[in-house]
Amino acid sequence: MKQLFGHIILLAFCLAPVALLAQRTGEEVSFELQVSKERLGVNERLRVEFTMNQDGDNFIPPDFEGFRVLMGPSQAISSSWVNGVRSFSKTYGYVLAPLEKGVYTIGQASIVISGNTYKTIPKKVTITEAVDQPGGPSSLDDVADQNLHLIAEVSKTDPYLNEPISVVYKLYFSSSVGVSNFRPLDNPKYNNFWSQEIPFSKYSIENGMFEGQPYRYVVLKRVVLYPQKEGELDIEPLALEVSLEVPTERRNFFGERIYANTNKTVSAGKRTIQVRPLPVAGRPADFTGAVGSFDFKVEASRDALNASESLQATVSVAGKGNLKLFQLPKLTLPSSLEVYDPEFTEDVRTTLNGMQGSVSESYTIVPSFQGKYPIPEISFSYFNPETERYEHLRSGEITINVQGGPTAAATDKATPEGPKTVVRTGDQFYFIKLNADLTSTSSEPFFGSRRHLVWLLGPLALIPLFVVFRRKREKRERDVEGLKIKRANRLAKKYLSRARKELGDKEAFYVALEKALHNYLKAQLKLETSEFSKDKIQELLIERGATETSVGGFTELLVNCEMARYSPFSRVQMQQDYDKASQVITALDKEI
Repeated sequence: MKQLFGHIILLAFCLAPVALLAQRTGEEVSFELQVSKERLGVNERLRVEFTMNQDGDNFIPPDFEGFRVLMGPSQAISSSWVNGVRSFSKTYGYVLAPLEKGVYTIGQASIVISGNTYKTIPKKVTITEAVDQPGGPSSLDDVADQNLHLIAEVSKTDPYLNEPISVVYKLYFSSSVGVSNFRPLDNPKYNNFWSQEIPFSKYSIENGMFEGQPYRYVVLKRVVLYPQKEGELDIEPLALEVSLEVPTERRNFFGERIYANTNKTVSAGKRTIQVRPLPVAGRPADFTGAVGSFDFKVEASRDALNASESLQATVSVAGKGNLKLFQLPKLTLPSSLEVYDPEFTEDVRTTLNGMQGSVSESYTIVPSFQGKYPIPEISFSYFNPETERYEHLRSGEITINVQGGPTAAATDKATPEGPKTVVRTGDQFYFIKLNADLTSTSSEPFFGSRRHLVWLLGPLALIPLFVVFRRKREKRERDVEGLKIKRANRLAKKYLSRARKELGDKEAFYVALEKALHNYLKAQLKLETSEFSKDKIQELLIERGATETSVGGFTELLVNCEMARYSPFSRVQMQQDYDKASQVITALDKEI
């Protein structure tokens, strides 16, 4: 009996797993859709869960039409044994935000379990007006909305036309979230503004206050704007996609809050400013749009020189304001002076307070004749937004004294008669002595002597040499084109030498190189600056006998000078361009 009883117990232990397996195999598969609410406000959140009692593969959620997915899918698995019975549950969860009012259907989801495909039953959800106290779970977006803010700080909302304002974009975030990265989605275009961004080397986190609460912030962008139109102007918003770590309601084994990664789109919002027009009352006739606080002067490099020599007359404006947005007054010079087109230079830096520095135009003047030539005074006007008044500045008159050189057309001037000597009556006649008793001071008489002949005929012999010299001088002075060519050659050599000294300074190097090339063309092709065009230069150089290689090299140098304003150039490239310029100019001299 004991042996039989032992066999029965052993058989029961062997059959128990089989019974449990049969029980599980016969369990019905369930795959259900559950929603937290079937009716909710447009400002509430909806929790959607897809639950199954057996594990499966290839889960496919619905498209959630009419909703925006804030979070998900999140997975939760539960497995337990109770009285020898195993229970299993797996859930896919989503948090949704309604897009607008209406009745929407949460569609079917599908999953494959044990080779069979199962689908959920769709459910309808009604979205109503916004409710006063929205309920529902807080999503990651909700937490991000409460702790992340992008702000555009505008220095002044009612500037004058052409008065600078600054816009600083700051990303504020609380200490409870962490920002790991950001990417601009839409950069403002700043229509109706002249704009310049102020770059900085790296981003730094600083402490500050936002709406009375302590926050940390990062300065993302700094821009200086000059309004170019009166009235109401909009500053377009800056939009960013920010990657951040947001705390969840879950905690780890040690009780610490678990953080989740999410992406959040934030916008600084559109800002509107009211641009005030410049006053009409008291506006000077010579006002050209300068707004700020400036100094104005006209200077000459020298006030005494010889004909055919050159001097520089410089018109400059320095100070704080819209230095790049107005025209400098033009010099008015006598027609007898040869004047070249002015060369514009600027030394301007831009800060959050606007542009500061100086701009100038330098005129090259070459007098052809002797005389005194006045450079008349000129005026410059600007509007000062601090005093809200127009300021009027004048330069003094400058006189240029040309000493050596030919004179202009001769003019006969009437010479007034001088006072006559009064002769007294009775003293008109005196006794004339007949014998002078003169004695000779030389044994050899002067008249007829060799010295007499030298002094008499010597000047006559010099007359042909004087005539030849005078003709050559007059011919040289009448050759205005020749004088221009000589001056252009000197300037070309001067600027080429300056370019060599400026190697390493991209802007100064290419400005000097471009001036050298332009003056070389003036000397060789007799072209004025206003006539420069690549096609015309190529055509004239080829007509003069230049090879296509030299013409192509010259054109390429001009293109590099233009591109240097917008593209980075290394010192090696500058050295290559300088060597190439020397080679091309030498080759063109031989060819043309």
